[in-house]
Amino acid sequence: QVQLVESGGGSVQAGGSLKLSCAASGDTSSTYCLAWFRQAPGKEREGVAAICSANTYYRDSVKGRFTISQDKAKNMLYLQMNTLKPEDTAMYYCSSRTSVVSVLQVLLPNGYNYWGQGTQVTVSS
Repeated sequence: QVQLVESGGGSVQAGGSLKLSCAASGDTSSTYCLAWFRQAPGKEREGVAAICSANTYYRDSVKGRFTISQDKAKNMLYLQMNTLKPEDTAMYYCSSRTSVVSVLQVLLPNGYNYWGQGTQVTVSS
């Protein structure tokens, strides 16, 4: 079992920045990928960014603005979000998976085993 706890969400104005953190605990030795997902009210959960070994993946709408990183020694995952837009408003979730996944599916929620409770990000115009 893996436990994931997110923090760092909040309310910012458009153009601002936030850094999300995710603390992982438990049996993290079998983790293949870590990822950030988000879900806005009335919308499906969508992948924002993922990191698998040294490879990172981003959805097109956040490329150049968001950066995913991890500190393996501390079992921490981060998401630096810059130039935030109102459409980035959502609940952000940290997730991990133990199974191998293709590049085409790494930002899909299917196959991710563990999820945090989420942290709210609200961007006002």
